[in-house]
Amino acid sequence: MPTDIEIAQSCTPKPITQIAAKAGIPEEAISPYGRIVAKVDPQALSKDKQGRLVLVTAITPTPAGEGKTTVSVALADGMTKLGKNAMLALREPSLGPVFGMKGGATGGGWAQVLPMEAINLHFTGDLHAITAANNLLAAMVDNHIQQGNLLGIDPRKVTWRRCLDVNDRQLRQIVSGLGGKGNGMPREDGFDITAASEVMAVFCLASSLQDLKARLARLQVARTYDNRPVTAGDLHAEGAMAALLRDALQPNLVQTIDGTPCLIHGGPFANIAHGCNSVIATRTALRLADYVVTEAGFGADLGAEKFLDIKCRQAGLWPNAVVLVATIRALKHHGGCPKDGLGQENLEALCKGLPNLVQHIENLRNVYQLPVIVAINHFVSDTEAEIAMVREACANAGAPCAFCDGWAKGGAGATELAELVCKTVDAQTGKNPSFCYEDSASLKDKITAVATKIYHADSVNFAAGVLKQLADFEAEGWGSAPVCIAKTQYSFSDDPKKLGAPSGYTLTIRQVRLSAGAGFIVAFAGDIIAMPGLPKTPAALNIDVADDGRIVGLF
Repeated sequence: MPTDIEIAQSCTPKPITQIAAKAGIPEEAISPYGRIVAKVDPQALSKDKQGRLVLVTAITPTPAGEGKTTVSVALADGMTKLGKNAMLALREPSLGPVFGMKGGATGGGWAQVLPMEAINLHFTGDLHAITAANNLLAAMVDNHIQQGNLLGIDPRKVTWRRCLDVNDRQLRQIVSGLGGKGNGMPREDGFDITAASEVMAVFCLASSLQDLKARLARLQVARTYDNRPVTAGDLHAEGAMAALLRDALQPNLVQTIDGTPCLIHGGPFANIAHGCNSVIATRTALRLADYVVTEAGFGADLGAEKFLDIKCRQAGLWPNAVVLVATIRALKHHGGCPKDGLGQENLEALCKGLPNLVQHIENLRNVYQLPVIVAINHFVSDTEAEIAMVREACANAGAPCAFCDGWAKGGAGATELAELVCKTVDAQTGKNPSFCYEDSASLKDKITAVATKIYHADSVNFAAGVLKQLADFEAEGWGSAPVCIAKTQYSFSDDPKKLGAPSGYTLTIRQVRLSAGAGFIVAFAGDIIAMPGLPKTPAALNIDVADDGRIVGLF
């Protein structure tokens, strides 16, 4: 069986000018990056369509995989097969999982976005621009301290961290500025992965270049000796940062194997950030297509919650329907089936794992008041008895379901799903958003609302000092901000070993952090961290370049 990269490299993408024309993008609005990739200037678009938005999310991730991006691509391709005007708006992959846990963001099999290897590696350099802007600000903070410190920054209270788009646990906590007076003020420092940096969040939530600059200026980087906040605006850093990000702020136009247009832009993780592609890309796609398929990272408790409670709240968006991706293999894993037994029929394990699917359905229907369609990502090992059990569970939960065979057949394997989704979307009338919490709630109550309504915890334990920090944020005018909870993606809870649909537990919030530019409060649950490490056998060991220049070993 061919690998994903072998399938992708066997395809011949159309010239990007053809894809742009298909999407209704005029030639003057694109800046080609070679033959099959282009930047799109939203300001040069005259088309003012208001398409309908479909959010693709998933059950709680497992080692068996769920294939959320594969289903997203197949769904958009399936819509195209039905003659619909459809477009994708996806996140850009970080190099962290590409070289670490063997995961990209271009789909799989015959439901992929091209050029697969370029997108999963440097692509158009957007993530490097975000890294550079982040680290420019870090350098300007330390330089200000070195050059007289007119703002009175307390080096012990510098909160701005450097970033790098590689998993590197060695850099989580460091001491910088060593080597004498000429090398700066020695202080504790550290790195986050670029996907978790606040510049990434700002980049993805900004609605325009002007909004980007305003958000960059609000970034809080330190405190003074008398405990006043210091911002990037105080350092006059926002202009130079925006200059580094100007070209990156334009979405990237690519195509699926089937030739469906796709905008890929921005890539925050959903377990340690807000997990959605850029507002600019989503809005651009909605101006161009009748149906826009987008996705949010990891399971619905993380990516979908943050898409709805953060991105939609700030951008004035709201999906017309949600597609919840599940696999029978993953549900059996949630029911206790070992990985080496997932290919065999196991109705007992499947029955025990189905509550995970049902809980996600109920969250989306009851909390957010959204129609939910379950996409069963098909594997050849699925048996008729297992399929019948999943269909019955979906029907009992009030969610129609359809198979997706996109990996093997591309858009042709998702026409049933596409027809169901389009029918559901077309039947929707305008509804007011239904969030998990109100803007007026306290920050403590917002965190508690997500923990109890979405994670189904009984209570929340706030570590020492956290409630005071929240009170300080509120006193400084951040009480109306949404919350972004960073937690494990492998469980509804903060314990990755609690599979299925756990309840009756206490969620622990050990630390909170203000993201002033992004406009939300990050709450760290359990022992989640913002700089992942490489696994014992990183995917980088298998990646190489053949003598003819082809990338090999990439998925």
